[in-house]
Amino acid sequence: MSSHLTHAIVRIREMILRGELTPGQRVAEAPLAAQLGMSRMPVRQALPLLANEGLLADHPTRGFVVRAFTAADVLDAIDIRAVLEGLAARRVAEQGASKAFLRELRGCLEDGDSLLSKRSVDADDEAAYAEMNQRFHGLILTEAASPLLVESLTRNNRVPFAGPQALAFDHGNLDRMYDRLRYAHRQHHSLVEAFERGQGTRAEGLMREHAHVVEESINVAGLAAPIPSIQENA
Repeated sequence: MSSHLTHAIVRIREMILRGELTPGQRVAEAPLAAQLGMSRMPVRQALPLLANEGLLADHPTRGFVVRAFTAADVLDAIDIRAVLEGLAARRVAEQGASKAFLRELRGCLEDGDSLLSKRSVDADDEAAYAEMNQRFHGLILTEAASPLLVESLTRNNRVPFAGPQALAFDHGNLDRMYDRLRYAHRQHHSLVEAFERGQGTRAEGLMREHAHVVEESINVAGLAAPIPSIQENA
């Protein structure tokens, strides 16, 4: 996925989170691209991907509209994801992680370490961290080698803001955002250690806790009101 496409996905997702794009609103490609200060191509490519996440729905004629969702839907989906990803992590640790898998996970760790090494984050780091985080979680699910887990998580992650890609930046307080990402990335390191040592119970517990970082990132001050206040239903 190109950096322009990743940036478009992250920015549009956050516009929905902040209420800048409201439930039922039609999403027009050209004005949205102009608002984001980018070409139309990454926006055009981003919209169907965001529809797959459950953030957008098909318009009756053409294009997309912002999908309505409730706080209960989001919180339930995050809880379900924590259980399913915890199961995947335990399975990987107990069955023995392959060398190729561990090598790719360490690549994710190195990317995250490099991004956080300057002890601060800025808006340009947003898409890079989101891409690394989604890759990290995808590798674990693939290594678990369970089509049923893949199907279940794919369906669950269509609920808005439930998936690992939904980490949202607090642009109003980048120091706090750095602390949150550093904490989440330490969890990545701990998970890799658990895989290396074959610690299934520890891997499951770490992943369950790690999944709720998404919920915390959505509720950070400056982005939007806490999830429980998101009650629009179209």
